[in-house]
Amino acid sequence: MAEDKLTSRSENYSDWYNQVVLRADLADYAPVRGCMVVKPYGWALWENIQRELDRRFKETGHVNAAFPLLIPKSFFEKEKEHVEGFAPELAVVTIGGGEELEEPLIIRPTSETIIGYMYSKWIKSYRDLPVLINQWANVVRWEMRTRLFLRTLEFYWQEGHTAHATAEEAQEETLRMLDVYADFAINEAAVPVIKGRKSETEKFAGAINTYSIEAMMGDTKALQAGTSHYLGQNFAKAFDIKYLDQNNTLQYCWTTSWGLSTRFIGAIIMTHGDDQGLILPPRLAPYQIVIVPIYKNDQERSVVMEYIEKVQSQLKGFRYRLDDRSELTPGFKFNEWELKGVPLRLEIGPKDVEKHAIMAARRDIPGKAGKISLSIENLDLKIENLLNEIQQSLLEKATEFRDQNIHFADSYDELKQIVENGWAEAWWCGSAECEAKIKEETKATTRCMPLDEKIRGKGKCVYCGAEAEKRIYFSKAY
Repeated sequence: MAEDKLTSRSENYSDWYNQVVLRADLADYAPVRGCMVVKPYGWALWENIQRELDRRFKETGHVNAAFPLLIPKSFFEKEKEHVEGFAPELAVVTIGGGEELEEPLIIRPTSETIIGYMYSKWIKSYRDLPVLINQWANVVRWEMRTRLFLRTLEFYWQEGHTAHATAEEAQEETLRMLDVYADFAINEAAVPVIKGRKSETEKFAGAINTYSIEAMMGDTKALQAGTSHYLGQNFAKAFDIKYLDQNNTLQYCWTTSWGLSTRFIGAIIMTHGDDQGLILPPRLAPYQIVIVPIYKNDQERSVVMEYIEKVQSQLKGFRYRLDDRSELTPGFKFNEWELKGVPLRLEIGPKDVEKHAIMAARRDIPGKAGKISLSIENLDLKIENLLNEIQQSLLEKATEFRDQNIHFADSYDELKQIVENGWAEAWWCGSAECEAKIKEETKATTRCMPLDEKIRGKGKCVYCGAEAEKRIYFSKAY
């Protein structure tokens, strides 16, 4: 199967994506429409994402906990915006143990409500604050149009939920976690993201402000890759999360929530992949290295495999796989591991043994240009340097592609032209009406107002011409 050519990205990007996910063994379709089975190779990638995020969460003082999958329906009715925002996506349980339930239960689409209820029980004094909790979980949102990893009925994620004594602390937390996401995306996934604030229309239901990291995919569409929400006191008032301050006065807490999901696997696929399949960043790849032995007979096999043992002794600090399947040709294996995106392939045959060397092939540089012969001496250091080069190269290539496809729109006609194949940055008056008209007429949505704006001041709204103080990105999106 690995020998069949993928649909090229230029021919049909959507088909290319679906084929890569299935044929690289990342995931498969589940019996329930819109759900997915994450296969071991895909789960190993998710585990590496979890590891790097979890480390960052703990370094910033957060701890993990687990909250129930089932939430009383009445909890969703306590915060008006929240219930309106999620109502169309809710999965409701009405029967349990063969009997109709007194109160319907919601399969969690997100956990602000159940966690808010628990925080109201746990928090009594300013000494209990801040509460900094994260959970790794699955959630269900009844999506109509689904695609593996990018949008499924059930998906996996982490959701952080924190409570603070002051608005300033909660706002700091919101932006701190946005920075954590950006640091992870850029330094571990080699996905260059833009940090910014969402519009009122695009913000999380029940939030005061929502911030996101936005990534450009290989077809120039945008992907919201992670979000951090400043909830103010909305959920604290809805669930009575109060504390006694140092003056013995009862105050409402200020809360935040933030999440990144298995959708990020889609971001990695579409940021780095090519017509041969996946290209995985070394820091997250399930296997950083694959070793392919090459031999023609049992005698050559014996020599090559003995030599490979010496090679393996220098690979203890790396995630690697020895592909010693004798029923498959080396060429078939090359194609399969290219499809699966392994960053570095080590080819070892009798000639390499004679030279006390190996042939290394970089996944990020196709063909002969990506091949280099390495002597076995200090091989671990050479491979570490190569993997670092690949990681850096992927980030540089993705950043260059993104920057080449973002253009400033001085007029609405320019914006319409730009969003056909890229992102438009433009002045916007902040009006939901202008935002809706642009979406209706171009299919482009607002992505975020960048936090690190290079240009400040005022301009004219790209749609209505009114005075504008906000610059925002518009693009088609997943």
